[in-house]
Amino acid sequence: MKTLSAQADTRNVSATPEPQKKRKKGFWRTVVRQRYLYMMSVPFVIWLFVFNYLPIWGWTMAFQNYKPSKSFFDQKWVGLQNFVDLFQDERFYLVLRNTLAMSAMGLVAGFIIPIAFAIFLNELRGKYFKRTVQTVSYLPHFVSWVVVAGIITKMLSRDGGIVNEILLALHIIDEPIQFMAQGKWFWGIVTVSDVWKETGWNAIIYLAAIAGIDGEQYEAARVDGAGRFRQMWNITLPGIRTTISVLLIMSIGHLIGIGFEKQFQLSNSLVTDYSEVLDLYALKYGINIGRFSYGTAISMFTSVVSIILLLAANGIMKKTTKESIM
Repeated sequence: MKTLSAQADTRNVSATPEPQKKRKKGFWRTVVRQRYLYMMSVPFVIWLFVFNYLPIWGWTMAFQNYKPSKSFFDQKWVGLQNFVDLFQDERFYLVLRNTLAMSAMGLVAGFIIPIAFAIFLNELRGKYFKRTVQTVSYLPHFVSWVVVAGIITKMLSRDGGIVNEILLALHIIDEPIQFMAQGKWFWGIVTVSDVWKETGWNAIIYLAAIAGIDGEQYEAARVDGAGRFRQMWNITLPGIRTTISVLLIMSIGHLIGIGFEKQFQLSNSLVTDYSEVLDLYALKYGINIGRFSYGTAISMFTSVVSIILLLAANGIMKKTTKESIM
Protein backbone atom coordinates (compact mmCIF):
# COMPACT_ATOMS: atom_id res chain seq x y z
CA MET A 1 0.00 0.00 0.00
CA LYS A 2 2.85 2.35 0.86
CA THR A 3 4.44 1.60 -2.48
CA LEU A 4 1.22 2.38 -4.39
CA SER A 5 0.67 5.66 -2.52
CA ALA A 6 4.27 6.70 -3.10
CA GLN A 7 3.92 6.01 -6.81
CA ALA A 8 0.68 8.04 -6.90
CA ASP A 9 2.38 10.97 -5.13
CA THR A 10 5.26 10.77 -7.58
CA ARG A 11 2.88 10.90 -10.53
CA ASN A 12 1.06 13.88 -9.02
CA VAL A 13 4.29 15.78 -8.44
CA SER A 14 5.61 15.08 -11.91
CA ALA A 15 2.27 16.02 -13.50
CA THR A 16 2.02 19.43 -11.78
CA PRO A 17 4.49 21.43 -13.96
CA GLU A 18 2.99 20.16 -17.24
CA PRO A 19 0.04 22.67 -17.41
CA GLN A 20 2.47 25.51 -16.69
CA LYS A 21 4.78 24.34 -19.46
CA LYS A 22 1.81 24.07 -21.82
CA ARG A 23 0.71 27.62 -20.93
CA LYS A 24 4.23 28.94 -21.54
CA LYS A 25 4.46 27.15 -24.87
CA GLY A 26 0.99 28.42 -25.79
CA PHE A 27 1.97 31.98 -24.92
CA TRP A 28 5.12 31.94 -27.05
CA ARG A 29 3.26 30.27 -29.90
CA THR A 30 0.73 33.13 -29.77
CA VAL A 31 3.57 35.66 -29.78
CA VAL A 32 5.18 34.03 -32.80
CA ARG A 33 1.86 33.71 -34.62
CA GLN A 34 0.94 37.35 -33.97
CA ARG A 35 4.46 38.76 -34.27
CA TYR A 36 3.44 41.31 -36.89
CA LEU A 37 0.79 42.77 -34.60
CA TYR A 38 3.33 43.06 -31.79
CA MET A 39 5.81 44.71 -34.15
CA MET A 40 3.14 47.20 -35.23
CA SER A 41 2.46 48.09 -31.59
CA VAL A 42 6.13 48.84 -30.79
CA PRO A 43 6.05 52.48 -32.07
CA PHE A 44 2.98 53.21 -29.95
CA VAL A 45 4.56 51.67 -26.86
CA ILE A 46 7.67 53.81 -27.42
CA TRP A 47 5.50 56.91 -27.93
CA LEU A 48 3.59 56.14 -24.70
CA PHE A 49 6.81 55.66 -22.76
CA VAL A 50 8.50 58.80 -24.09
CA PHE A 51 5.57 61.19 -23.65
CA ASN A 52 3.73 59.68 -20.65
CA TYR A 53 6.25 57.93 -18.44
CA LEU A 54 9.63 59.50 -19.15
CA PRO A 55 8.43 63.03 -18.14
CA ILE A 56 7.71 61.70 -14.63
CA TRP A 57 11.45 62.11 -14.09
CA GLY A 58 10.74 65.85 -14.02
CA TRP A 59 8.92 65.41 -10.70
CA THR A 60 12.34 65.47 -9.07
CA MET A 61 12.24 69.25 -9.53
CA ALA A 62 9.54 69.40 -6.84
CA PHE A 63 12.20 68.39 -4.29
CA GLN A 64 14.81 70.86 -5.54
CA ASN A 65 15.33 74.59 -5.72
CA TYR A 66 15.59 74.20 -9.47
CA LYS A 67 17.71 76.62 -11.47
CA PRO A 68 17.76 76.19 -15.28
CA SER A 69 21.39 77.34 -15.42
CA LYS A 70 22.61 74.38 -13.33
CA SER A 71 22.89 70.71 -14.21
CA PHE A 72 20.80 68.08 -12.45
CA PHE A 73 23.58 67.09 -10.03
CA ASP A 74 24.31 70.71 -9.13
CA GLN A 75 20.74 71.50 -8.04
CA LYS A 76 20.03 72.25 -4.39
CA TRP A 77 17.78 69.64 -2.79
CA VAL A 78 15.17 71.09 -0.42
CA GLY A 79 13.10 68.00 0.37
CA LEU A 80 9.41 68.72 0.99
CA GLN A 81 9.85 72.47 1.42
CA ASN A 82 7.93 73.29 -1.78
CA PHE A 83 4.96 71.22 -0.56
CA VAL A 84 5.12 72.96 2.84
CA ASP A 85 5.01 76.33 1.08
CA LEU A 86 2.15 75.11 -1.07
CA PHE A 87 -0.07 74.06 1.85
CA GLN A 88 0.74 77.25 3.75
CA ASP A 89 -0.29 79.50 0.87
CA GLU A 90 -3.81 80.89 1.36
CA ARG A 91 -4.13 81.40 -2.39
CA PHE A 92 -3.77 77.65 -2.90
CA TYR A 93 -6.98 76.92 -0.97
CA LEU A 94 -8.87 79.59 -2.91
CA VAL A 95 -7.70 78.04 -6.18
CA LEU A 96 -8.55 74.54 -4.90
CA ARG A 97 -12.07 75.76 -4.07
CA ASN A 98 -12.52 77.11 -7.59
CA THR A 99 -11.22 73.88 -9.12
CA LEU A 100 -13.46 71.61 -7.07
CA ALA A 101 -16.53 73.82 -7.55
CA MET A 102 -16.22 73.96 -11.34
CA SER A 103 -15.28 70.28 -11.49
CA ALA A 104 -18.31 69.22 -9.48
CA MET A 105 -20.69 71.40 -11.50
CA GLY A 106 -19.17 70.14 -14.73
CA LEU A 107 -19.33 66.52 -13.56
CA VAL A 108 -23.04 66.72 -12.69
CA ALA A 109 -24.18 68.74 -15.70
CA GLY A 110 -21.68 67.35 -18.18
CA PHE A 111 -22.46 63.76 -17.24
CA ILE A 112 -26.24 63.70 -16.82
CA ILE A 113 -27.17 65.91 -19.78
CA PRO A 114 -25.32 63.84 -22.45
CA ILE A 115 -26.97 60.65 -21.16
CA ALA A 116 -30.44 62.20 -21.29
CA PHE A 117 -29.70 63.74 -24.69
CA ALA A 118 -28.55 60.39 -26.12
CA ILE A 119 -31.59 58.54 -24.77
CA PHE A 120 -34.09 61.08 -26.13
CA LEU A 121 -32.21 61.36 -29.42
CA ASN A 122 -32.46 57.59 -29.79
CA GLU A 123 -36.25 57.86 -29.45
CA LEU A 124 -36.59 60.13 -32.49
CA ARG A 125 -38.31 58.30 -35.32
CA GLY A 126 -37.35 60.48 -38.30
CA LYS A 127 -34.04 59.10 -39.57
CA TYR A 128 -32.90 62.26 -41.40
CA PHE A 129 -34.08 64.59 -38.65
CA LYS A 130 -32.27 62.43 -36.09
CA ARG A 131 -29.02 62.54 -38.06
CA THR A 132 -29.33 66.30 -38.53
CA VAL A 133 -29.82 66.89 -34.81
CA GLN A 134 -26.88 64.63 -33.96
CA THR A 135 -24.58 66.34 -36.46
CA VAL A 136 -25.51 69.83 -35.31
CA SER A 137 -25.09 68.85 -31.66
CA TYR A 138 -21.50 67.63 -31.91
CA LEU A 139 -20.20 70.33 -34.28
CA PRO A 140 -19.33 72.73 -31.39
CA HIS A 141 -16.80 70.16 -30.16
CA PHE A 142 -14.55 71.01 -33.11
CA VAL A 143 -14.69 74.75 -32.42
CA SER A 144 -11.69 76.17 -30.57
CA TRP A 145 -12.20 77.52 -27.07
CA VAL A 146 -10.85 80.83 -28.35
CA VAL A 147 -13.82 81.09 -30.72
CA VAL A 148 -16.28 79.80 -28.11
CA ALA A 149 -15.05 82.34 -25.57
CA GLY A 150 -15.54 85.11 -28.12
CA ILE A 151 -19.10 83.93 -28.84
CA ILE A 152 -19.99 83.66 -25.13
CA THR A 153 -18.49 87.05 -24.35
CA LYS A 154 -20.43 88.68 -27.18
CA MET A 155 -23.70 87.00 -26.18
CA LEU A 156 -23.32 88.18 -22.56
CA SER A 157 -22.11 91.67 -23.44
CA ARG A 158 -23.88 94.74 -22.06
CA ASP A 159 -23.80 96.39 -25.49
CA GLY A 160 -26.02 94.40 -27.83
CA GLY A 161 -25.60 91.04 -26.13
CA ILE A 162 -28.49 88.76 -27.00
CA VAL A 163 -28.96 87.56 -23.40
CA ASN A 164 -29.37 91.08 -22.04
CA GLU A 165 -31.61 92.01 -24.96
CA ILE A 166 -33.96 89.09 -24.23
CA LEU A 167 -34.05 89.82 -20.50
CA LEU A 168 -34.82 93.49 -21.17
CA ALA A 169 -37.52 92.60 -23.69
CA LEU A 170 -39.19 90.29 -21.15
CA HIS A 171 -38.90 93.03 -18.47
CA ILE A 172 -36.97 90.68 -16.20
CA ILE A 173 -34.25 93.30 -15.68
CA ASP A 174 -34.30 97.10 -15.90
CA GLU A 175 -30.74 97.56 -17.13
CA PRO A 176 -28.12 95.33 -18.78
CA ILE A 177 -26.06 93.07 -16.53
CA GLN A 178 -22.31 92.81 -16.96
CA PHE A 179 -22.13 89.04 -16.60
CA MET A 180 -18.43 88.66 -17.39
CA ALA A 181 -17.40 91.10 -14.67
CA GLN A 182 -19.14 89.34 -11.78
CA GLY A 183 -17.42 86.42 -10.13
CA LYS A 184 -20.65 84.87 -8.85
CA TRP A 185 -21.69 84.17 -12.45
CA PHE A 186 -18.35 82.77 -13.64
CA TRP A 187 -18.73 79.14 -12.51
CA GLY A 188 -22.16 78.88 -14.11
CA ILE A 189 -20.96 80.50 -17.35
CA VAL A 190 -18.08 78.02 -17.63
CA THR A 191 -20.36 75.05 -16.91
CA VAL A 192 -23.03 76.08 -19.42
CA SER A 193 -20.41 76.81 -22.06
CA ASP A 194 -18.77 73.43 -21.58
CA VAL A 195 -22.12 71.61 -21.70
CA TRP A 196 -23.09 73.40 -24.93
CA LYS A 197 -19.73 72.58 -26.51
CA GLU A 198 -19.36 68.92 -25.47
CA THR A 199 -22.86 67.45 -25.00
CA GLY A 200 -23.26 66.23 -28.58
CA TRP A 201 -19.77 64.76 -28.67
CA ASN A 202 -20.09 63.00 -25.31
CA ALA A 203 -23.46 61.57 -26.35
CA ILE A 204 -21.90 59.60 -29.23
CA ILE A 205 -20.53 56.86 -26.99
CA TYR A 206 -23.91 56.47 -25.27
CA LEU A 207 -25.65 56.24 -28.64
CA ALA A 208 -23.21 53.50 -29.63
CA ALA A 209 -23.96 51.63 -26.40
CA ILE A 210 -27.72 52.01 -26.96
CA ALA A 211 -27.34 50.61 -30.49
CA GLY A 212 -25.93 47.41 -28.97
CA ILE A 213 -29.08 46.70 -26.94
CA ASP A 214 -31.13 43.80 -28.31
CA GLY A 215 -34.21 45.16 -30.10
CA GLU A 216 -36.27 42.16 -29.02
CA GLN A 217 -36.33 43.55 -25.48
CA TYR A 218 -38.17 46.65 -26.71
CA GLU A 219 -40.60 44.50 -28.70
CA ALA A 220 -41.34 42.35 -25.64
CA ALA A 221 -41.84 45.48 -23.53
CA ARG A 222 -44.28 46.95 -26.05
CA VAL A 223 -46.23 43.69 -26.07
CA ASP A 224 -46.48 43.89 -22.29
CA GLY A 225 -47.89 47.42 -22.61
CA ALA A 226 -44.79 49.42 -21.58
CA GLY A 227 -44.71 53.00 -22.85
CA ARG A 228 -41.67 54.75 -24.26
CA PHE A 229 -40.62 56.27 -20.94
CA ARG A 230 -40.98 52.91 -19.22
CA GLN A 231 -38.83 51.33 -21.93
CA MET A 232 -36.17 54.00 -21.48
CA TRP A 233 -36.12 53.47 -17.72
CA ASN A 234 -36.23 49.67 -17.65
CA ILE A 235 -34.32 48.75 -20.83
CA THR A 236 -32.21 51.60 -22.18
CA LEU A 237 -30.67 52.82 -18.92
CA PRO A 238 -29.80 49.31 -17.60
CA GLY A 239 -28.47 48.45 -21.05
CA ILE A 240 -25.86 51.22 -20.92
CA ARG A 241 -25.06 50.89 -17.22
CA THR A 242 -21.57 49.52 -17.86
CA THR A 243 -20.71 52.44 -20.15
CA ILE A 244 -22.08 54.93 -17.62
CA SER A 245 -20.07 53.35 -14.78
CA VAL A 246 -16.78 53.34 -16.70
CA LEU A 247 -17.14 56.94 -17.87
CA LEU A 248 -18.18 58.07 -14.39
CA ILE A 249 -15.06 56.52 -12.86
CA MET A 250 -12.87 58.22 -15.45
CA SER A 251 -14.65 61.55 -14.92
CA ILE A 252 -14.10 61.37 -11.16
CA GLY A 253 -10.42 60.68 -11.82
CA HIS A 254 -10.21 63.97 -13.71
CA LEU A 255 -12.14 65.87 -11.03
CA ILE A 256 -9.18 67.94 -9.91
CA GLY A 257 -7.26 68.06 -13.21
CA ILE A 258 -9.78 69.94 -15.35
CA GLY A 259 -7.28 71.86 -17.47
CA PHE A 260 -7.32 75.60 -17.87
CA GLU A 261 -8.46 76.45 -21.42
CA LYS A 262 -12.04 77.38 -20.52
CA GLN A 263 -11.03 79.42 -17.50
CA PHE A 264 -8.14 81.11 -19.27
CA GLN A 265 -10.22 82.20 -22.26
CA LEU A 266 -13.28 83.36 -20.32
CA SER A 267 -11.46 84.96 -17.41
CA ASN A 268 -10.51 88.60 -16.84
CA SER A 269 -8.90 90.59 -14.04
CA LEU A 270 -12.27 91.26 -12.37
CA VAL A 271 -13.09 87.59 -11.74
CA THR A 272 -9.63 86.15 -11.02
CA ASP A 273 -10.64 85.02 -7.52
CA TYR A 274 -13.29 82.79 -9.09
CA SER A 275 -11.60 81.75 -12.34
CA GLU A 276 -8.11 80.66 -11.29
CA VAL A 277 -7.75 76.87 -11.11
CA LEU A 278 -4.83 74.64 -10.14
CA ASP A 279 -3.40 74.41 -13.66
CA LEU A 280 -3.46 78.20 -14.04
CA TYR A 281 -1.95 78.50 -10.57
CA ALA A 282 0.91 76.17 -11.57
CA LEU A 283 1.38 78.05 -14.85
CA LYS A 284 1.52 81.37 -13.04
CA TYR A 285 4.20 80.30 -10.55
CA GLY A 286 6.06 77.86 -12.76
CA ILE A 287 6.43 79.99 -15.91
CA ASN A 288 5.47 83.60 -15.24
CA ILE A 289 7.24 83.96 -11.90
CA GLY A 290 9.96 81.40 -12.60
CA ARG A 291 9.41 79.21 -9.51
CA PHE A 292 9.78 75.99 -11.49
CA SER A 293 10.04 73.74 -8.44
CA TYR A 294 6.93 75.23 -6.86
CA GLY A 295 4.99 74.83 -10.09
CA THR A 296 6.12 71.20 -10.34
CA ALA A 297 4.94 70.60 -6.77
CA ILE A 298 1.48 71.91 -7.71
CA SER A 299 1.29 69.66 -10.77
CA MET A 300 2.53 66.68 -8.76
CA PHE A 301 -0.16 67.30 -6.12
CA THR A 302 -2.80 67.39 -8.87
CA SER A 303 -1.61 64.12 -10.42
CA VAL A 304 -1.39 62.25 -7.11
CA VAL A 305 -4.87 63.38 -6.01
CA SER A 306 -6.27 62.39 -9.42
CA ILE A 307 -4.82 58.87 -9.05
CA ILE A 308 -6.27 58.57 -5.54
CA LEU A 309 -9.71 59.72 -6.73
CA LEU A 310 -9.58 57.27 -9.64
CA LEU A 311 -8.68 54.31 -7.42
CA ALA A 312 -11.28 55.30 -4.81
CA ALA A 313 -14.04 55.70 -7.41
CA ASN A 314 -13.08 52.39 -9.02
CA GLY A 315 -13.13 50.59 -5.67
CA ILE A 316 -16.50 52.04 -4.64
CA MET A 317 -18.11 51.27 -8.01
CA LYS A 318 -16.67 47.75 -7.96
CA LYS A 319 -18.25 47.04 -4.59
CA THR A 320 -21.60 48.69 -5.26
CA THR A 321 -22.30 47.97 -8.94
CA LYS A 322 -19.71 45.26 -9.74
CA GLU A 323 -18.45 47.51 -12.56
CA SER A 324 -14.84 48.74 -12.74
CA ILE A 325 -12.07 49.65 -15.12
CA MET A 326 -9.34 47.61 -13.42
